[in-house]
Amino acid sequence: MSGPSRFPLFRPILAGATLRDRLVACVGALVGIATVGFLCSLMLGSGPQLPLLVAPVGASAVLLFAVPASPLAQPWPIVGGNVISAFTGLLIARLIPDPTVAAGAAVAVAIAVMSFARCLHPPGGAVALAAALGGPAVAKWGLLFPLIPVGLNSCILVALGLLFHRLTRKTYPHVATPVSVNPHGTSDPPPRMRSGFSREDIDAALTKLDETFDIDRGDLEHILREIELQTIIRSHADLRCADIMSRDVVCIRATATKKEAIALLQQHGVRLLPVIGGDGRLLGTVGLRELLSPAEPIADVLSAARTTSPFARAAELLPALTDGRTHAVIVTDGDRRVLGLISQTDLLSAVGRLSFSKREQTVEPSAAGPVHRLVA
Repeated sequence: MSGPSRFPLFRPILAGATLRDRLVACVGALVGIATVGFLCSLMLGSGPQLPLLVAPVGASAVLLFAVPASPLAQPWPIVGGNVISAFTGLLIARLIPDPTVAAGAAVAVAIAVMSFARCLHPPGGAVALAAALGGPAVAKWGLLFPLIPVGLNSCILVALGLLFHRLTRKTYPHVATPVSVNPHGTSDPPPRMRSGFSREDIDAALTKLDETFDIDRGDLEHILREIELQTIIRSHADLRCADIMSRDVVCIRATATKKEAIALLQQHGVRLLPVIGGDGRLLGTVGLRELLSPAEPIADVLSAARTTSPFARAAELLPALTDGRTHAVIVTDGDRRVLGLISQTDLLSAVGRLSFSKREQTVEPSAAGPVHRLVA
């Protein structure tokens, strides 16, 4: 969602925001706040003298539905931040009689307490302020104010957020991108993390900038890695899978034995074999890892094949071929018939050659069709 350049003030301030995301957030906030009020009225009654909603819950709804990936919008910050801030505001009001001083102290102490409790939540400042200054809700509930209506409102809102984001296929609570580990169980970093920036570089950059950013550190690293990948893909945009794939593909039928599969691997010096059915369509792959299983025939030990189209950009295969497990990607047509195969060596050679020459080369795909060598 990006506005015209002549209206810079109306550009979205959230990276990745789309019109659809904002419309979904509006619907979520509408349903969320209305439902919280309705459920509270059922549980507490709906008399005009009975405050059911606290205003800061509206601010919590903005975070919950508009930026559900924010660390400030997760369940514990919403519930814990609001409840803790309410208790803080009541306590400060009792200790400091001057409402002006109490208001400032309540917000300040609430920020400190929420930070130590790892539940920093911006609307919590408003909750603390409301508790310190008093009002109909505080007067009605007294010491119960942090629990009813603040805690009750927050819990219902989070429950609705969980349901709403599941229906809209958004992940909530947000799960930060896990730290990548070596799939072979050794202490070496995964292949994609052995070059380029490191986690220490991220920490050094954050220290240098001396700013606080509303993003999880793992998510930040994931975004930077994806930027690196997209840069490589863009710089090699003309290199298609059909340009670099092997066409003389050594395949094996699903009815073959393990002994036959091992013989083919040894004969051709390859690490995996595409397995095809009687109709010639790809069923999966086998390598030495699968062939160690006691099951027979090889149809019972297949692994799912990583596939691509001959027209796909070859650089897009980098994540798959550098994950430490995938040795080759099978190129297929729309009917899953094998057209070719791209190994780690194929991709490395092509990308390295283009990078070294510092110019893009277009290699016309051969007119010859794929060649399959089969073992019955």
